[in-house]
Amino acid sequence: MNEMLKDVKIPDGINADTLEHLMDPKNYGKLENANCVGVGLDEKTKEYVIFYTLLDGEIIKDVKFATNGCQDTVVIGSMFTQMIKSNDLEYANGAIQKMNEKLGSMTPQQKVCADIVFTAFIASMKNFENIQNGAEEELHILKMKDSCEAENMQGENNE
Repeated sequence: MNEMLKDVKIPDGINADTLEHLMDPKNYGKLENANCVGVGLDEKTKEYVIFYTLLDGEIIKDVKFATNGCQDTVVIGSMFTQMIKSNDLEYANGAIQKMNEKLGSMTPQQKVCADIVFTAFIASMKNFENIQNGAEEELHILKMKDSCEAENMQGENNE
């Protein structure tokens, strides 16, 4: 566990791993030498995740993310980037399912937060593919089908 959290009494129901990613997010910020960049965008709330990836062949040499989203988005982005960093693309593509399993039961809002992170990763892979096919594309944007805003409203109506 992070030195910053070593003397902190963690409340019941809070996962220590999740708390560490919240207090000290991993791989947060811009990756200057990224060779593929993707954005997951929620048009309703204007929330986004930018995914910076440095690929060397099939290996993810480095990866970072940035977001204007909530703490759930930061935690999931931190966990997911840690999971795929230094692994190959086949592993990374399967990591989305593994992350969903690791996260367990999520609220509808948390599910959208996870999806925007995964969408940004997929957009970065599409950016790489487009560049390999000759496109001059700085980044690739994929828009979200679901919105945190819409999910929140549905949750409020169901209570």
